[in-house]
Amino acid sequence: MTAIREFAITVRRASTKCAKVGHSSVSVARSLRKLSPTAFKTLRRVIAKVEHLDILGQKIRLNEREQESNKVIMAVKKEEISKGILDPSQFTPGQHIFKTLTEIRKSQIFNLIKRMPKGGVLHAHDTALCSTEYLISLTYRENLWICTANEGCDASALRFSKQKPQALNDCDWSLLSEVRAKYGSKRVDEYLAERLTLYPTTKFEDNNAAWSTFMNIFALLDGLVMYAPVWADYYYTALKEFYEDGVLYLEFRSLVPTLYDLNGTEFTAMDTVRIYVETLEKFKEDHPDFIGSRMIYAPIRNTNTEGLTSYINTLKEIKEKYPDFVAGFDLVGQEELGRPLRDFIDELLTIPEDIDFYFHAGETNWFGSSVDENLIDAILLGTKRIGHGFGLVKHPVVLDMLKKLNVAIEVSPISNQVLQLVTDFRNHPCSHFIADGYPVVISSDDPSFWKATPLSHDFYIAFLGIASQHSDLRLLKKLALNSIQYSSLSAEAQFDALEKWQAKWDQFIADVNENESNRGSPSQHLD
Repeated sequence: MTAIREFAITVRRASTKCAKVGHSSVSVARSLRKLSPTAFKTLRRVIAKVEHLDILGQKIRLNEREQESNKVIMAVKKEEISKGILDPSQFTPGQHIFKTLTEIRKSQIFNLIKRMPKGGVLHAHDTALCSTEYLISLTYRENLWICTANEGCDASALRFSKQKPQALNDCDWSLLSEVRAKYGSKRVDEYLAERLTLYPTTKFEDNNAAWSTFMNIFALLDGLVMYAPVWADYYYTALKEFYEDGVLYLEFRSLVPTLYDLNGTEFTAMDTVRIYVETLEKFKEDHPDFIGSRMIYAPIRNTNTEGLTSYINTLKEIKEKYPDFVAGFDLVGQEELGRPLRDFIDELLTIPEDIDFYFHAGETNWFGSSVDENLIDAILLGTKRIGHGFGLVKHPVVLDMLKKLNVAIEVSPISNQVLQLVTDFRNHPCSHFIADGYPVVISSDDPSFWKATPLSHDFYIAFLGIASQHSDLRLLKKLALNSIQYSSLSAEAQFDALEKWQAKWDQFIADVNENESNRGSPSQHLD
């Protein structure tokens, strides 16, 4: 491989030399046209090889057992791609995720990825983690009221209360149990499921419309999951669902909301975090091979100077009380309608250096606006990772800095499509990040809202639709390793995390090989 790279460098230097001595691109092209067929094929093979060397994961060396598993994985990957080439309508990453969710679950690649230990999720939001089925189960708890307009339609709020809550302007309260008795549980459950996800809407008028519906779901969920007796159960279930999907570590963004109960207890932000910490400890006791979870305090970016100062004070208090649980700070919400980072530079620079930044930035299709220029401010503020970074390909200087500073890009493919940034996953800018070996981590953002698995669907899309057709088990392994390497865990904690992940990985490889041995060769399996 070294010889191939050196040869390619020699060719590039020769081309540069031709240009320096006055040869035009036309004369260089003519010289190339004079190559013999053998020389042409050799040069082409060299260029393709050198390009391939830079793809994310290519430096990983697979052992013999992994190589056997790789044959299985690549056989089924090529089969799915071949079907898509023959009939593009059969290639699921070329379509909207809501049209293909059911079909994806039948995919052999998906089911292999689902069994794979994928490391950690480093970009997710706390009230958008659990499955729709679990959310619906929560609505069967006692004392839950629903505020609806138009004779039982258009739910705008949920609230636990002993008595009927205070009336709202646009709706009236009814006990959800009475609504179920009137309309039937199945009908009410279907109605709620539609309002707790963006599924199955495949097309909004624009991304503002998508974001509006998106934020309405958060508002509807607030009264359900911020009920103190639910909060701990919700977090525990989220950890369980992620764990069952091959996720061993979770870093999530949280607004750290104020909880409530039926007795009028005055909860604080510290109570909210305390419940998180206590629940995490319980989960780890029940699942000793789980690595852990940490929180990034991430209030809404659409605030003013006084608001941000208040956020910073809360951040300092939480960090002092729970230093091992708090990973850092971020600002969240739609970037187009929120305040850009540059408006808060003075305040952000007052945050102690022992609190890291993990900024959302560049989650936009705009170019040259204050929105995508959040990328510049994020990198200059020393962010440890870039959340989304969809617009990074338009900022070559920032991209160069990002690679040199080893700042990871948190890519959430499905989120980007549902929120109207990309239609066909094959056009996702992460293709460039993977092709040029940038530090990428795959995350799921708000899987609850698109009825996706905690991480497997995003991994499937990244592997089959975004990455090169040549990308193999080495990419999957690298993405899993990246999620630990670029986590907020200390070096010692990362070492322990890698041990837990490696044990799961070795078992996964053994299972793939054993199952394939029982079924015959990859080609027989595909038939």
